[in-house]
Amino acid sequence: MEDTPVAFEVELDRTSPVPLYHQLALAIERAIETGVLKPGDRLENEVALTARLGLARPTARQAIQELVTRGMLVRKRGVGTQVVQPHVRREVRLTSLFDDLAAEGRVPGTELLSLDECGAEEVPEPPGLPARLTRIRRLRSADGVRLAILTNYLPAHFGVAGPDLERTGLYALLRAQGASFRIAHQSIGARLMTEAEATLLGEEEPAACVTVRRSVYDDTGAFVETGTHVYRASQYTVRTSLVV
Repeated sequence: MEDTPVAFEVELDRTSPVPLYHQLALAIERAIETGVLKPGDRLENEVALTARLGLARPTARQAIQELVTRGMLVRKRGVGTQVVQPHVRREVRLTSLFDDLAAEGRVPGTELLSLDECGAEEVPEPPGLPARLTRIRRLRSADGVRLAILTNYLPAHFGVAGPDLERTGLYALLRAQGASFRIAHQSIGARLMTEAEATLLGEEEPAACVTVRRSVYDDTGAFVETGTHVYRASQYTVRTSLVV
């Protein structure tokens, strides 16, 4: 974190019908997206900001609150307003988190928590799983920031090794062994983290998480894998597109 506030360039058009608070919010957003303002940087306080830009304090306050609501800024008592780590935003589609992070220019990291075998009776759903399964638990990070706890179950005939799981996405490893992905059933929810989850993800309790349960089948209808994943709600957003 910077010890001193970071100033950034702001151009306001007072003849525009766009409210000044929204213009300021857009300027701050651009500064964050272009790297002028980095995670942990502290903004000027409202007095300094309004004096520099010739704005009323309520205008600056409204602009900052808009970005706080959107999760781009956070107010901390005794510290001021800071830029937060950007959310990972994913479309709802059948892809690997590892690949999605890499495609966004983020640096994915993986810590293998466990790799063992279990019986189908230990997995509540979906029904009809093979009797013996390989269970994988991983801690996934983005740019060094802990993001998700991933638990996957797959047929034991797939061979997966710890070193491979730490440097490659699971789906890429399965495809290399001939697996195909045709259809997936997925449910998304939210809840509070358990104490163990909060500790692993570096969150202070109470902390919210996004939960995802997904089961994947190939083009013959055969089971490929199922997973239960826990994501930090402070760092992760699910995005969908609706067509009318």
